[in-house]
Amino acid sequence: MPSDLDRQIELLQTCTPLPEADVKALCIKAREILIEEGNVQCIDAPVTVCGDIHGQFWDLLQLFEVAGQCPERSYLFMGDFVDRGYFSVETFLLLLAIKVRWPDRVCLIRGNHESRQITQVYGFYDECTRKYGSPAVWRYCTDVFDYLSLAAIIDGRVFCVHGGLSPALSGVDMIRSLERRIEVPHEGAMCDLLWSDPDEITGWGLSPRGAGFLFGADPTKSFLRHNNLDLIARAHQLAMEGYKMMFERQIVTVWSAPNYCYRCGNVAAVLELDEHLGQEYKVFGCAPMDVRSIPAKRPPAEYFL
Repeated sequence: MPSDLDRQIELLQTCTPLPEADVKALCIKAREILIEEGNVQCIDAPVTVCGDIHGQFWDLLQLFEVAGQCPERSYLFMGDFVDRGYFSVETFLLLLAIKVRWPDRVCLIRGNHESRQITQVYGFYDECTRKYGSPAVWRYCTDVFDYLSLAAIIDGRVFCVHGGLSPALSGVDMIRSLERRIEVPHEGAMCDLLWSDPDEITGWGLSPRGAGFLFGADPTKSFLRHNNLDLIARAHQLAMEGYKMMFERQIVTVWSAPNYCYRCGNVAAVLELDEHLGQEYKVFGCAPMDVRSIPAKRPPAEYFL
Protein backbone atom coordinates (compact mmCIF):
# COMPACT_ATOMS: atom_id res chain seq x y z
CA MET A 1 0.00 0.00 0.00
CA PRO A 2 1.54 3.32 -1.02
CA SER A 3 2.65 5.59 1.79
CA ASP A 4 1.80 9.28 2.10
CA LEU A 5 5.31 10.02 0.84
CA ASP A 6 4.81 7.84 -2.24
CA ARG A 7 1.57 9.66 -2.97
CA GLN A 8 3.32 12.99 -2.56
CA ILE A 9 6.03 11.93 -5.02
CA GLU A 10 3.35 10.87 -7.53
CA LEU A 11 1.64 14.25 -7.12
CA LEU A 12 4.88 16.19 -7.49
CA GLN A 13 5.75 14.23 -10.64
CA THR A 14 2.70 15.85 -12.25
CA CYS A 15 4.17 19.26 -11.39
CA THR A 16 1.51 19.86 -8.76
CA PRO A 17 2.68 21.68 -5.60
CA LEU A 18 2.04 20.00 -2.27
CA PRO A 19 -0.28 21.59 0.29
CA GLU A 20 1.60 23.91 2.63
CA ALA A 21 1.15 21.63 5.65
CA ASP A 22 2.70 18.74 3.71
CA VAL A 23 5.64 20.92 2.67
CA LYS A 24 6.28 21.83 6.31
CA ALA A 25 6.19 18.18 7.39
CA LEU A 26 8.43 17.11 4.49
CA CYS A 27 11.01 19.79 5.30
CA ILE A 28 11.06 18.81 8.97
CA LYS A 29 11.65 15.16 8.05
CA ALA A 30 14.35 16.15 5.56
CA ARG A 31 16.20 18.17 8.19
CA GLU A 32 16.14 15.14 10.52
CA ILE A 33 17.86 13.09 7.81
CA LEU A 34 20.29 15.75 6.62
CA ILE A 35 21.53 16.67 10.10
CA GLU A 36 22.93 13.14 10.38
CA GLU A 37 24.99 13.62 7.21
CA GLY A 38 28.46 15.15 7.26
CA ASN A 39 29.78 18.24 5.50
CA VAL A 40 31.43 15.82 3.06
CA GLN A 41 29.24 12.85 2.21
CA CYS A 42 30.93 9.56 1.34
CA ILE A 43 29.13 7.87 -1.56
CA ASP A 44 29.56 4.47 -3.15
CA ALA A 45 29.71 3.94 -6.91
CA PRO A 46 27.90 3.31 -9.16
CA VAL A 47 26.23 6.73 -9.06
CA THR A 48 24.90 9.34 -11.48
CA VAL A 49 26.28 12.84 -10.88
CA CYS A 50 24.10 15.80 -11.90
CA GLY A 51 24.76 19.52 -12.21
CA ASP A 52 22.49 22.56 -11.98
CA ILE A 53 18.73 22.06 -12.46
CA HIS A 54 17.47 25.62 -11.77
CA GLY A 55 13.78 24.93 -11.50
CA GLN A 56 13.46 23.37 -14.97
CA PHE A 57 11.06 20.71 -13.75
CA TRP A 58 10.15 18.99 -17.01
CA ASP A 59 13.83 18.78 -17.91
CA LEU A 60 14.47 17.10 -14.54
CA LEU A 61 11.92 14.45 -15.52
CA GLN A 62 13.72 14.16 -18.85
CA LEU A 63 16.97 13.59 -16.90
CA PHE A 64 15.37 10.69 -15.04
CA GLU A 65 14.08 9.26 -18.31
CA VAL A 66 17.58 9.35 -19.80
CA ALA A 67 19.61 8.25 -16.77
CA GLY A 68 17.15 6.00 -14.94
CA GLN A 69 14.69 6.27 -12.11
CA CYS A 70 15.43 6.34 -8.42
CA PRO A 71 15.84 4.05 -6.48
CA GLU A 72 17.08 1.82 -9.31
CA ARG A 73 19.77 4.45 -9.92
CA SER A 74 21.74 6.21 -7.20
CA TYR A 75 22.02 10.01 -7.65
CA LEU A 76 24.19 12.89 -6.54
CA PHE A 77 22.84 16.38 -7.31
CA MET A 78 25.46 19.12 -6.97
CA GLY A 79 23.18 22.01 -6.04
CA ASP A 80 21.34 24.93 -7.65
CA PHE A 81 17.96 23.22 -7.63
CA VAL A 82 16.05 26.52 -7.63
CA ASP A 83 15.86 29.98 -9.26
CA ARG A 84 15.59 31.14 -12.87
CA GLY A 85 13.32 28.27 -14.03
CA TYR A 86 9.54 28.35 -13.82
CA PHE A 87 9.09 25.43 -11.41
CA SER A 88 11.60 25.77 -8.59
CA VAL A 89 9.00 24.81 -5.97
CA GLU A 90 8.06 21.53 -7.63
CA THR A 91 11.67 20.76 -8.58
CA PHE A 92 13.10 21.17 -5.10
CA LEU A 93 10.19 19.44 -3.36
CA LEU A 94 10.38 16.44 -5.72
CA LEU A 95 14.12 16.04 -5.10
CA LEU A 96 13.58 16.48 -1.38
CA ALA A 97 10.77 13.92 -1.30
CA ILE A 98 12.91 11.42 -3.20
CA LYS A 99 15.74 12.06 -0.74
CA VAL A 100 13.45 11.42 2.23
CA ARG A 101 11.96 8.32 0.59
CA TRP A 102 15.32 6.79 -0.37
CA PRO A 103 17.95 8.62 1.74
CA ASP A 104 20.76 6.20 0.86
CA ARG A 105 20.11 6.50 -2.89
CA VAL A 106 20.12 10.28 -3.22
CA CYS A 107 22.65 12.88 -2.12
CA LEU A 108 21.86 16.58 -2.36
CA ILE A 109 24.67 19.07 -1.83
CA ARG A 110 24.35 22.83 -1.55
CA GLY A 111 24.78 25.27 -4.41
CA ASN A 112 25.23 29.02 -4.26
CA HIS A 113 21.51 29.46 -5.07
CA GLU A 114 20.50 27.50 -1.98
CA SER A 115 20.63 30.80 -0.12
CA ARG A 116 18.08 33.18 1.34
CA GLN A 117 19.68 36.24 -0.22
CA ILE A 118 20.11 34.79 -3.72
CA THR A 119 16.61 33.27 -3.88
CA GLN A 120 15.07 36.64 -3.08
CA VAL A 121 16.67 38.02 -6.24
CA TYR A 122 16.47 35.19 -8.78
CA GLY A 123 12.93 33.91 -8.47
CA PHE A 124 12.38 31.25 -5.83
CA TYR A 125 11.05 33.63 -3.18
CA ASP A 126 8.61 35.22 -5.63
CA GLU A 127 7.49 31.83 -6.91
CA CYS A 128 6.77 30.58 -3.39
CA THR A 129 4.76 33.64 -2.45
CA ARG A 130 2.84 33.51 -5.74
CA LYS A 131 1.94 29.83 -5.46
CA TYR A 132 1.19 29.77 -1.72
CA GLY A 133 0.15 33.33 -0.95
CA SER A 134 2.86 33.85 1.68
CA PRO A 135 6.61 33.29 2.14
CA ALA A 136 6.07 30.42 4.60
CA VAL A 137 7.05 27.66 2.14
CA TRP A 138 10.13 29.65 1.13
CA ARG A 139 11.15 29.76 4.80
CA TYR A 140 10.63 26.00 5.22
CA CYS A 141 12.78 25.29 2.16
CA THR A 142 15.55 27.76 2.98
CA ASP A 143 15.79 26.26 6.45
CA VAL A 144 16.50 22.93 4.72
CA PHE A 145 19.22 24.60 2.61
CA ASP A 146 21.26 25.17 5.78
CA TYR A 147 21.40 21.41 6.40
CA LEU A 148 22.65 20.37 2.96
CA SER A 149 26.15 18.91 2.72
CA LEU A 150 28.90 21.03 1.16
CA ALA A 151 30.62 18.30 -0.86
CA ALA A 152 30.77 14.57 -1.51
CA ILE A 153 33.45 11.99 -2.25
CA ILE A 154 32.70 8.96 -4.38
CA ASP A 155 34.65 5.80 -3.46
CA GLY A 156 37.37 7.97 -1.94
CA ARG A 157 38.55 9.09 -5.40
CA VAL A 158 36.11 11.62 -6.93
CA PHE A 159 35.52 14.92 -5.12
CA CYS A 160 32.17 16.58 -5.91
CA VAL A 161 31.31 20.18 -5.05
CA HIS A 162 29.02 22.82 -6.49
CA GLY A 163 31.55 25.54 -7.27
CA GLY A 164 35.18 24.75 -6.67
CA LEU A 165 38.21 25.08 -4.46
CA SER A 166 39.28 27.57 -1.82
CA PRO A 167 42.74 28.93 -0.98
CA ALA A 168 41.73 28.45 2.67
CA LEU A 169 41.17 24.69 2.23
CA SER A 170 44.03 22.39 1.34
CA GLY A 171 42.46 19.23 2.70
CA VAL A 172 39.05 17.56 2.74
CA ASP A 173 39.26 17.26 6.54
CA MET A 174 39.23 21.06 6.73
CA ILE A 175 35.85 21.04 4.96
CA ARG A 176 34.55 18.54 7.51
CA SER A 177 35.33 20.98 10.33
CA LEU A 178 33.29 23.88 8.89
CA GLU A 179 30.01 24.99 10.48
CA ARG A 180 27.60 24.57 7.57
CA ARG A 181 24.21 25.20 9.18
CA ILE A 182 24.25 28.90 8.36
CA GLU A 183 23.29 31.21 5.54
CA VAL A 184 25.97 31.17 2.83
CA PRO A 185 28.61 33.74 3.87
CA HIS A 186 29.83 36.45 1.49
CA GLU A 187 33.42 35.28 1.84
CA GLY A 188 35.51 32.52 3.36
CA ALA A 189 35.94 28.81 2.81
CA MET A 190 32.26 27.82 2.66
CA CYS A 191 31.52 30.64 0.23
CA ASP A 192 34.44 29.56 -1.99
CA LEU A 193 33.21 25.96 -2.24
CA LEU A 194 29.88 27.21 -3.61
CA TRP A 195 31.10 30.10 -5.78
CA SER A 196 34.60 29.42 -7.21
CA ASP A 197 35.37 28.51 -10.84
CA PRO A 198 38.28 26.86 -12.65
CA ASP A 199 40.00 29.04 -15.23
CA GLU A 200 43.04 28.99 -17.51
CA ILE A 201 45.16 31.01 -15.10
CA THR A 202 48.19 30.42 -12.91
CA GLY A 203 47.36 29.94 -9.25
CA TRP A 204 44.44 31.92 -7.85
CA GLY A 205 42.59 34.94 -9.20
CA LEU A 206 39.71 37.24 -8.34
CA SER A 207 36.32 36.01 -9.48
CA PRO A 208 34.19 38.25 -11.70
CA ARG A 209 31.17 36.88 -9.80
CA GLY A 210 32.14 38.96 -6.77
CA ALA A 211 32.37 35.86 -4.55
CA GLY A 212 34.72 32.90 -4.48
CA PHE A 213 37.91 32.68 -6.58
CA LEU A 214 39.19 31.60 -9.93
CA PHE A 215 41.65 28.72 -9.66
CA GLY A 216 44.02 27.24 -12.21
CA ALA A 217 45.57 23.86 -12.91
CA ASP A 218 48.22 24.08 -10.17
CA PRO A 219 45.77 24.45 -7.22
CA THR A 220 43.66 21.69 -8.77
CA LYS A 221 46.58 19.27 -9.04
CA SER A 222 47.77 20.18 -5.55
CA PHE A 223 44.35 19.52 -4.03
CA LEU A 224 44.02 16.19 -5.81
CA ARG A 225 47.51 15.07 -4.80
CA HIS A 226 47.16 16.21 -1.17
CA ASN A 227 43.86 14.34 -0.77
CA ASN A 228 44.71 11.27 -2.88
CA LEU A 229 41.93 12.01 -5.38
CA ASP A 230 41.63 11.40 -9.13
CA LEU A 231 38.93 13.83 -10.27
CA ILE A 232 36.96 16.90 -9.24
CA ALA A 233 33.35 17.03 -10.50
CA ARG A 234 31.53 20.33 -10.12
CA ALA A 235 28.61 22.30 -11.59
CA HIS A 236 27.97 26.09 -11.34
CA GLN A 237 28.92 27.08 -14.92
CA LEU A 238 26.93 26.68 -18.12
CA ALA A 239 28.57 24.13 -20.42
CA MET A 240 27.07 24.33 -23.90
CA GLU A 241 27.89 20.67 -24.64
CA GLY A 242 26.55 19.52 -21.25
CA TYR A 243 29.97 18.99 -19.69
CA LYS A 244 33.48 20.40 -19.97
CA MET A 245 36.80 18.78 -19.04
CA MET A 246 39.77 20.93 -17.98
CA PHE A 247 43.32 20.59 -16.69
CA GLU A 248 44.17 17.30 -18.40
CA ARG A 249 40.79 15.83 -17.47
CA GLN A 250 41.36 16.37 -13.75
CA ILE A 251 38.24 18.50 -13.34
CA VAL A 252 34.88 18.36 -15.08
CA THR A 253 31.94 20.76 -15.08
CA VAL A 254 28.60 18.95 -15.35
CA TRP A 255 25.58 20.99 -16.41
CA SER A 256 22.10 19.41 -16.25
CA ALA A 257 19.73 22.22 -17.31
CA PRO A 258 19.16 21.97 -21.10
CA ASN A 259 18.28 25.15 -22.99
CA TYR A 260 19.12 27.07 -19.82
CA CYS A 261 16.67 29.83 -18.97
CA TYR A 262 14.62 28.49 -21.92
CA ARG A 263 16.81 30.39 -24.35
CA CYS A 264 20.52 29.42 -24.21
CA GLY A 265 20.28 26.54 -26.69
CA ASN A 266 22.66 24.26 -24.78
CA VAL A 267 22.34 20.54 -24.21
CA ALA A 268 22.66 19.02 -20.74
CA ALA A 269 24.54 16.05 -19.33
CA VAL A 270 24.94 13.76 -16.35
CA LEU A 271 28.08 11.86 -15.39
CA GLU A 272 27.56 8.15 -14.79
CA LEU A 273 30.29 6.50 -12.72
CA ASP A 274 30.27 2.70 -12.76
CA GLU A 275 31.48 0.45 -9.93
CA HIS A 276 35.07 0.89 -11.18
CA LEU A 277 34.64 4.69 -11.50
CA GLY A 278 34.59 4.44 -15.27
CA GLN A 279 33.07 7.62 -16.70
CA GLU A 280 30.19 7.89 -19.15
CA TYR A 281 28.57 11.20 -19.99
CA LYS A 282 24.93 11.00 -21.02
CA VAL A 283 23.90 14.06 -23.00
CA PHE A 284 20.25 15.06 -23.41
CA GLY A 285 18.14 17.91 -24.72
CA CYS A 286 15.20 19.74 -23.23
CA ALA A 287 11.80 18.17 -22.70
CA PRO A 288 9.37 18.37 -25.64
CA MET A 289 7.46 21.63 -25.68
CA ASP A 290 3.81 21.25 -24.80
CA VAL A 291 1.33 22.99 -22.57
CA ARG A 292 2.93 21.46 -19.48
CA SER A 293 6.32 22.98 -20.24
CA ILE A 294 5.29 26.58 -19.72
CA PRO A 295 3.64 28.01 -16.64
CA ALA A 296 0.12 29.29 -16.70
CA LYS A 297 -0.15 33.02 -16.95
CA ARG A 298 -0.27 34.80 -13.65
CA PRO A 299 -3.81 35.53 -12.57
CA PRO A 300 -4.71 39.20 -12.53
CA ALA A 301 -4.26 40.90 -9.20
CA GLU A 302 -7.32 40.93 -7.01
CA TYR A 303 -8.41 44.30 -5.73
CA PHE A 304 -10.69 44.79 -2.79
CA LEU A 305 -12.51 48.05 -3.28
